[in-house]
Amino acid sequence: MISAVAAKVMGAFFKIPLTNILGGVGMSYFSCAYSLFMPVYALTVTGVSSAVARMTAQSMALGMAENARKVRRIALIVFSAAGLAGSLLTFFLAKPFSVYSVNSPQAAAAVAMISPAVFFGCITAVERGYYEGMSNMYPTALSQVAEGIVKVVGGLWLCGYVTSHSELVMSFFPGVTDVRAIAAAAGIMGVTLSSLGAVLFFAVLRLFRHSEKVTDHTVMSGRRITRELISTALPIGISALVTNLTALIDMWTVIGCISYFGTSARIPAGIVEEEIPHFIYGSFAGIAITIFNLVPSVTNMLGKGALTCITDHWESGSRQGLERSSSQALLTSAVISVPAAAGMIVLAPEIMSFLFPHQSDEVEICINALRLMMPGMVFLCISFPLFSMLQAIGKPVLPLKIMILGTAVKLVGNLALIPFMGVDGAALSTTICYGVILAVSLVAFVRESGVHICVPPFMGIIYAGLMCGGAAYLTASAAERHRLHCMTVILLSMLTGGAVYILAAYAASKKQSHK
Repeated sequence: MISAVAAKVMGAFFKIPLTNILGGVGMSYFSCAYSLFMPVYALTVTGVSSAVARMTAQSMALGMAENARKVRRIALIVFSAAGLAGSLLTFFLAKPFSVYSVNSPQAAAAVAMISPAVFFGCITAVERGYYEGMSNMYPTALSQVAEGIVKVVGGLWLCGYVTSHSELVMSFFPGVTDVRAIAAAAGIMGVTLSSLGAVLFFAVLRLFRHSEKVTDHTVMSGRRITRELISTALPIGISALVTNLTALIDMWTVIGCISYFGTSARIPAGIVEEEIPHFIYGSFAGIAITIFNLVPSVTNMLGKGALTCITDHWESGSRQGLERSSSQALLTSAVISVPAAAGMIVLAPEIMSFLFPHQSDEVEICINALRLMMPGMVFLCISFPLFSMLQAIGKPVLPLKIMILGTAVKLVGNLALIPFMGVDGAALSTTICYGVILAVSLVAFVRESGVHICVPPFMGIIYAGLMCGGAAYLTASAAERHRLHCMTVILLSMLTGGAVYILAAYAASKKQSHK
């Protein structure tokens, strides 16, 4: 959990300066590459660690250490082949995807540069799964940190080098007319280098790791191992693929609808007409979505932590323990996400101006969009534990079905709202999408598990969140009247809002306990 938080922080340190360097149009090239890369990566990589960890743990529990090593060898062969196929698919789709899908041939270089990361990611996932299966989380943690460091240093340095030596670099790319496209490709090369760095980390680890003597040489057949690995990894990969389709939907619909219907947003000087859709989408993806994703990454860890205890209570038939653990997981997610959403709604201009000081035009486009997405962020944060809880009670297919429904809602919402609201329509449809996902997930979990979720504590958290937002708004207004620095306004508002939130939540909990 610590390494995952560190990796997320380093990801923010990578994405925020990169957005300041590339601007809206440059981030459009970067985000287009990610939009194709992530579904391919999700399908080929996401389920690998879980599949390898499960089979490794099973083998070690049965004393079949040699079989665990065989699982690792076969997994490396099978998933390296899948990763290579994914990398080649991404590479060869780079130009047609950029030309025909988003009408942006300049983005092809960025797509091509990120394609090797699929192959390296598969190898890393196998190694992480092997050590996780032996209850050793340190290699995964350290490799995540190494990956994050390489991405920040390598990606920002390469992007900065291109922008400061634009004439020299452009001479090597005669078919490219926009230096921002090459800068985006250089920045995204940091992602590829970070995945390569993780592979090298495990290669060095294997050189220095002491191999224990194996006493049990019982092994499964290679065909059986392959079948079990694929049958475990594939459903997880498909679920992750569906989850990542929302990014593709935003890319296609925002760029397509704005290209066709136009926009009422104020466009800065220097952005030609054909660049307007890409400028708006790049601003939305690079700024609003980046901030939106920060808090859900934390509650996602809460979901992983809840899975074990929910499974224990479910298998043992402890209804009281199941209800207590379920309510705690959902309430903890709400406690974290509600004040964060309230603060971002109130302080959206200040937060974005502080994080992206050189992108005032891009920030102006994203202010309302970020505010409209904040209820959706709360819904998503609470949905993560629900998905883990559904898996814990033996319903792993339900999250996939629910995500497919949510993706359909997102597509319809974007097509209906963007022509009238611009990028704010994409933000509103995000909130509607995750609201539907949360409602359906909650109903499904209550129906399948038979537990009762107590509603009043959540109402107390919502009340405390409203008080938090009100206090932050009053503090920010007073601070701005005195012309204080943006960072000072944010800190004072956070402290005041946080103190009011804690007091209001405590008062609400005491009132509930008396009842």
